[in-house]
Amino acid sequence: MSQHRKKSPVSRRPGSDRGRQVRQAAGPATLLQHVERLIGKVMRFVSPADAVVSHYFRENPKLGHRERGIIAEAVFAVLRRRAEFAQYATGGSGSTEHRLALLGLWVTRGPEGIKAYLAGDEAAWLERIGMIERASLPARVRSNLPDWLFEALIGQYGEAFTEALARASIDSAPLDLRVNTLKSDRDAVMAALAEAGFGAEATPLAPLGIRMQGKPALQALPLFKDGFVEVQDEGSQLLCHLLAPRRGEMVVDFCAGAGGKTLGIGALMRSTGRLYAFDVSEKRLANLKPRLARSGLSNVHPVLIDSEQDAKIKRLAGKIDRVLVDAPCSGLGTLRRNPDLKWRQTPQSITELNAKQAAILASAARLVKPGGRLVYATCSVLARENQQIVQDFLAQHPQFVLKPAGAVLAEQKIALEMGDWLELYPNVHGTDGFFAAVLERVPQTAGEAVGPATEVVEAGAGAVDEAAESR
Repeated sequence: MSQHRKKSPVSRRPGSDRGRQVRQAAGPATLLQHVERLIGKVMRFVSPADAVVSHYFRENPKLGHRERGIIAEAVFAVLRRRAEFAQYATGGSGSTEHRLALLGLWVTRGPEGIKAYLAGDEAAWLERIGMIERASLPARVRSNLPDWLFEALIGQYGEAFTEALARASIDSAPLDLRVNTLKSDRDAVMAALAEAGFGAEATPLAPLGIRMQGKPALQALPLFKDGFVEVQDEGSQLLCHLLAPRRGEMVVDFCAGAGGKTLGIGALMRSTGRLYAFDVSEKRLANLKPRLARSGLSNVHPVLIDSEQDAKIKRLAGKIDRVLVDAPCSGLGTLRRNPDLKWRQTPQSITELNAKQAAILASAARLVKPGGRLVYATCSVLARENQQIVQDFLAQHPQFVLKPAGAVLAEQKIALEMGDWLELYPNVHGTDGFFAAVLERVPQTAGEAVGPATEVVEAGAGAVDEAAESR
């Protein structure tokens, strides 16, 4: 699983006609001042933006839910359009943070919503900015990407596709759900959502997905509390179908994180067989527990490991039917959710990730039995983290072959045109940016002995017991 934070704490967009009332509700500091202060903290890029925002709100407990939503949305708008706003902010008055705060509120609240916070000629300044044609800006500024990333993407995709990808990445991501087929089906869940007053539609690609209108709070919804649905991006759901687990198999989610894909895989297995959720983070695995309880799955076994070389992994070598490696990555396919990542990642950090990705993939491959399947995936759009890692792996592991992702999707009756790789983009598919490769180990040959099924189960049980003790 990627090592980036998953979601910006941005609530739905409020109306634009209560600027002055919101300022009064926010207390001694005006809403604008809160945005200024938070921009100053977030743009140090020391920690993930969502963590900084959450910490700031804990420090300011008197801010209401509405005010927090407005402040967070303005701050994330600045992160999304930092290059563009930096050019606009050469004009105006006050500190850089003040000008950026005004721009963030202006694009999220509208001119009427921020009138109460404008002074001097700031209204005229914003009006002049509103008249600027984005097409007149340099391509790099329009892209709102750092120079190194802009050049890397142009080298891969060309300027036209890069600009379209960058533009789509500025938008906020939709809220997608996955239906838990152990408890219901998509039609029934959509009917229940409609009855509860929620707008929703079936996702166009993932057969179990639902896309919500807006971003309603789901935590109190019985469908969510009772495990009928889980929040999961449509692209992430497709990774589970690429793995295509079968009932009764031995399966490993190698970098499980908080377990979104683990739960999807377990449901496809109909809660049969044995599904191990490996991760190096005890906190992430702890976050899986309440989701697992809601799901009704009984075949999932969380396992805390210390690294990709953990002895618990070695015990299962050559005995697993299917392994998913959602590798730690830059997260540059998730910029709609995590816009700070494009400013926090560097070419050097990508190089460090490449070494980790290669090591994790090689370690996970040891688990796969002859004839088994290994899926390598990231939520990155960089070839360095995707095709290059897989091609290097195949060159060093001749016992594995690439199976075209398009063929696997067709077997799953998913109508999505793909070639060798699964490549998803927000500007093309409306999902986060995802990459995946399906690798299969050639069937068993003479001399490749694998232990009996009872040995496999016992080894797995030991791994789970040790993991439980280490927690």
